[in-house]
Amino acid sequence: MHYFDIAPAQSTPTRPTAAANVWVNNKPTRVEIPAGSTFAGRLVPDKSNVVAGMPIVSARYAGYGVTAEIQPGQAYQIADGLATVRVQIQNGPGPFACDVMGTIAALPAGTIPDPPAPEPDPNATAPPAVSNNPPVTNNPSAATGIRLVCAAPTDVKLINGAGATLEVVTASATNVLVLPVEAVAGSQGKGQVDVMQPDGTRKTVEVELGLTDGQVIEIKSGLTGDETVAVPGPNLPPGESTGDGQPGGPGGPVVVRK
Repeated sequence: MHYFDIAPAQSTPTRPTAAANVWVNNKPTRVEIPAGSTFAGRLVPDKSNVVAGMPIVSARYAGYGVTAEIQPGQAYQIADGLATVRVQIQNGPGPFACDVMGTIAALPAGTIPDPPAPEPDPNATAPPAVSNNPPVTNNPSAATGIRLVCAAPTDVKLINGAGATLEVVTASATNVLVLPVEAVAGSQGKGQVDVMQPDGTRKTVEVELGLTDGQVIEIKSGLTGDETVAVPGPNLPPGESTGDGQPGGPGGPVVVRK
């Protein structure tokens, strides 16, 4: 990849700013900073070898936005896809739809290179120019987490530092087979459930898992929808029994229905 030299912005850019070219098979792909934001620095040295999805440029958005720190357990789920975000400002406006600007890896601001030094004048008596850029102390490889960023509608008044609650939808599904998460061992792609047999024994069955909201999880294949599934599921510690053995209670079976 190769960076362009970007002059300091004199005002908020109204058009995208070309920041770099990434070359693949001798063909360049332009990397641009979105309109409304300014160049904040380079995240890798010029002429570095980079891979798809690797952050290379840092930009600073001009204006108010809503940001949310993402818990590590939700980082991949959030980063892989965002459908909608709704925001409620604490003791303020909302709920309102928030225009998702993306997720960022909370990276350092980056390095802004010094302008090229002028050719030395043999007749000059002044001392050499000193860079005004402060030394870069950020460690780009430090673990910094994931942050979601979205922009509120223009008619919503925002106050810097105000708290907010975000409802984030990464995907949705209707008319699907689901089970309580307590009945399933596993949470990504593949899992297991215990199906109750007529003689009262359990049979562990492999299932393909889909979406989850933290309470129920989608079963994409492996069950027909007519089984009775044990709760808790395989390899999960038993909960406190209610003693009545009723379906759905802790330690009791749950009947699967579509």
